Amino acid sequence: MNHPEQIQQRIIELEVEHRDLDVVIEAVSKDLNHDELQLRRLKKRKLQLKDHITLLRMQMMPDVPA
Repeated sequence: MNHPEQIQQRIIELEVEHRDLDVVIEAVSKDLNHDELQLRRLKKRKLQLKDHITLLRMQMMPDVPA
């Protein structure tokens, strides 16, 4: 995935999934009988998405000679 257009499209897809997880995490948190393990897994996935988005954004930055 080296083309900037492909990278940007992947970033958009991951951002959508990240926002969707916000909604799911909030809904699960509001449930009084929520599963803590499920909630932790959702939050972990959300952090993984954030990290992946950050890495892809770094690929989009031009290399600056030292």
